[in-house]
Amino acid sequence: MKFFPRFGLLDNPKKYGLKRAPIPYFGGLVIFVGFLVSVLIFLPLSKEILGLLAGVILIVMVSFLDDAFELPSFVRLGFQILAAFLLVLGGVGIAHLTNPFGGIFDLTSFDWNIGSWWGGEYHLTLLADLFTVAWVLLLTNSLNWFDGVPGITSGIAALAALALFFLAAREGFHFFDQSVVVALSGILAGCAISFTFFNFPPPKILLGDTGSMFFGFVLAALAIFSGGKIATAALVLGVPLIDAVWVIFRRLKQKQSPFRGDFGHLHHRLVAAGFSDKRTVLTIYLTSAIFGAIALFVDTSFGKLIAFGGLFMMMLGVEWKLRNSLNAKAQKHLLGDIQKN
Repeated sequence: MKFFPRFGLLDNPKKYGLKRAPIPYFGGLVIFVGFLVSVLIFLPLSKEILGLLAGVILIVMVSFLDDAFELPSFVRLGFQILAAFLLVLGGVGIAHLTNPFGGIFDLTSFDWNIGSWWGGEYHLTLLADLFTVAWVLLLTNSLNWFDGVPGITSGIAALAALALFFLAAREGFHFFDQSVVVALSGILAGCAISFTFFNFPPPKILLGDTGSMFFGFVLAALAIFSGGKIATAALVLGVPLIDAVWVIFRRLKQKQSPFRGDFGHLHHRLVAAGFSDKRTVLTIYLTSAIFGAIALFVDTSFGKLIAFGGLFMMMLGVEWKLRNSLNAKAQKHLLGDIQKN
């Protein structure tokens, strides 16, 4: 907050019709540095950690350039795919998915050994790698698109990191060593909680795409580190995930690019319906915390599927309520204009 103004690293409030002075932007750079230094201090540089850091560095670099120069959407997407493949090359991925109705989905078909470099052996596993890339893209962009009100993304990231931390720390619950996930999720939670104190409305510093995409990428990786925690991550991050899917379908239906920004996200609609920024943020926090707790205490995949379905139905109800509220406000505004005329 002290040094960014000296280098012009400020936001442009006039661009969004905001009547306030510019404040420090690119807060994701601070989070990234804190995360990187902590990982280098507390964790050995294994193949998986190197893959994660390589992907994170690429995501942060591209997001910083996008914040500064507004890169075309296909350029951002291309580098996101490349960052996800760097994660895959590091051996981070998911080989099996638990079937909520019993058994597992095996994703290890079509496996090819593509060589050995730097003391490690590398494989291309078609289904597993495609699933990993799709999961990373979905989570990275979901958190980025949901960063429309200060404090939302950093707070949700903190809740998700804490949920993954407590899940990984459960004794006698895992087949694989979870010490790396415990350390990574603890570091990420510390970064997110610390930043939220300064990002909560009214914000003193903003994340920018650099921070929101960083959080999405790292959380996506943590959910598939050392055995899948996808159901837990999907529940605690269910609000931005469902919102992202709705937005994609709506934009495609309107024959628009799914990567073109608008003000149709849930948080924008809550603010338009009369919620303050603080109330919007706290409502999202509470919802994410409740479903994060459910994810920790429900051990079966079927139970988590039911919980996710409940979240989906709840958001449908909120969407219906918001639509009616916004239509009523629009009609009232129109009636006022008619009476004035």
